Amino acid sequence: MQSEPQSDSSGHVPASHSNTGDRKPPPPRRNWVWRFLLFMLFISIVLNVLQSARSRYMRYYSTGPTPEERYHSLSPRAKDKIAILTVEGAILEQNGYIKQQIDLIREDEQVKAIVLRVNSPGGTVTASDYLYHHLTELRKQRKIPLVVSMGSIAASGAYYISMAVGNDEDTIFAEPTAWTGSIGVIIPHFDLSGLLQSWDITEDSIKSGPMKQMGSPTHPMSEEEQAIFQELVDESFGRFKQIVMNGRPKLAADEAKLKQATTGQIFTTPQALKLGLVDREGFLEDAINRAVELAGLQPDHVRVVQYIRPAGLFGPLLSRATGPSRGDLARLLDLTAPRAYYVYTMLPEWGGIDLP
Repeated sequence: MQSEPQSDSSGHVPASHSNTGDRKPPPPRRNWVWRFLLFMLFISIVLNVLQSARSRYMRYYSTGPTPEERYHSLSPRAKDKIAILTVEGAILEQNGYIKQQIDLIREDEQVKAIVLRVNSPGGTVTASDYLYHHLTELRKQRKIPLVVSMGSIAASGAYYISMAVGNDEDTIFAEPTAWTGSIGVIIPHFDLSGLLQSWDITEDSIKSGPMKQMGSPTHPMSEEEQAIFQELVDESFGRFKQIVMNGRPKLAADEAKLKQATTGQIFTTPQALKLGLVDREGFLEDAINRAVELAGLQPDHVRVVQYIRPAGLFGPLLSRATGPSRGDLARLLDLTAPRAYYVYTMLPEWGGIDLP
């Protein structure tokens, strides 16, 4: 038989024996808080992915010590040099490692020719054009030949800077399995407005004018915004085509081939040869031999050198893994700034990356 709950002298029943029906229900679950936290988690993941990609591509660039010259091939004791200038990874910075190599060659009177070794998917419009300008000026000022050697990929902005070879014949070599081309421009954009709406999040930034937030992922792009961005893309694309026409006069003379080559498509080496985007199928040593020939040198009287990054240049990148730094906000703002790219990528709805 169940015992009756005991009461105290005042007749009150202790709380531990009160009926469960008398308990107050827990406060209602605040769904909007969880939605907000999930949204912030999503944004954090996206930013971390972008930052990781940026760090991966930016590993090639540095503002640290001057690169070191190393012997590569041919005569190790020769005075005259052929310099291998390496372009690897995304082209994102103007005054990074590539520019350092250009400056070293400009000041070295013993360098009689340059082999531009390219293995890059491209990069930003501005960085690509900047490096193209300085490579062209270097070739003209020093009056030395420049030969391109394409590795696994030399696309978009990487092809853009390859046009610094000028009008010399047989100056662009591509390995048999190389991919090149992707001549075009893209401004990446993602519409996250549906996601924000499903999580009951409202974007209400305060801006000075209707176009100040142009291209924001928090709202669908309007027709007016699309028209403005398209104009920017068309102008950059027009410059790209002109650079290609200047560097490839035979291609420029064939309107049908020029149109086919400038659709943004990536091409294999055999396809690029047929279009005239490259001159020869060959490896780095073939490009070196051509540079020796154009410079009027003998293989046994010239030394091939390349430039090596000092190991200490990785310090700033490795420090990022230890946690947030004072520059994190600046880097995140930089990642979200709209840019036009000369680049080839497989990211969905992007058509070209340059993750800055």
